[in-house]
Amino acid sequence: MTERLPGAADQEALNATERRRASAPQESRGGGSLASGSTLLELSDVWREYTVGRSTVTALEDVGLCVSENEFVVVLGPSGSGKTTLLNLVGALDTPSSGRIVVAGRDLTHASRTELSRFRRHAVSFIFQTFNLFPSLTALENVQFGIDVSRGRADAGLAREMLARVGLGDRFAHFPHELSGGEQQRVAVARALATGNPLLLADEPTGELDFKTGVEILALLHAQVGPGRAVLVVTHNREIARAADRVIELSGGRVIADAPPEGGRTAIGELRW
Repeated sequence: MTERLPGAADQEALNATERRRASAPQESRGGGSLASGSTLLELSDVWREYTVGRSTVTALEDVGLCVSENEFVVVLGPSGSGKTTLLNLVGALDTPSSGRIVVAGRDLTHASRTELSRFRRHAVSFIFQTFNLFPSLTALENVQFGIDVSRGRADAGLAREMLARVGLGDRFAHFPHELSGGEQQRVAVARALATGNPLLLADEPTGELDFKTGVEILALLHAQVGPGRAVLVVTHNREIARAADRVIELSGGRVIADAPPEGGRTAIGELRW
């Protein structure tokens, strides 16, 4: 299926946003947090182990990291390195075997099921690698559902605006099975952007997209970063990591590096993959 890409006006708006971010002075970062920003995410001594038969599999081992407001952070690593496990823990879709996780001021370590459910609605937004769209809802209704869950109201106007921003202004009434993989991914992106929660979690958000659309989506994700908000992207794509404020590398469930990209952050328009 041929996908419709955002128009020239949309692209110019994204380019302008990126130019402003690229020209802004970079804050000094150390120990995983901004010098002038409050911490939105903190993991301390986090382990996640699974029992498979008689064996114990360690998915994450002694992970400690922080993410502050105003940060666009990429978690980089190959398949099986623990990236998705980390994302699931931060998003309260899973619980650690040990350690402490605090997100947006909420300690998830001993939270009840009800508290975790409330946290997922109001503190984090997800872009899943597998989209997780409702097959019986249209693109517009899928985005409206996300708004209703997080904000307590269905807002068709906001849902239309977000779909238009990801280039799906003519796909409001289409069901997921009527959309290509890339279009489904963009619906998932629009739904996450519409919630407006403090921490945006994205699992391979450009995995189903062509290069041009992928760059446009990255620019939209970058635009979500600001006071009280941060974005955490999980990917195996090292080129995408060049556009991050910080890159956290995982290998075998352990953090092996946590630093700004070598040579500093690259403007999204200069990425190539």
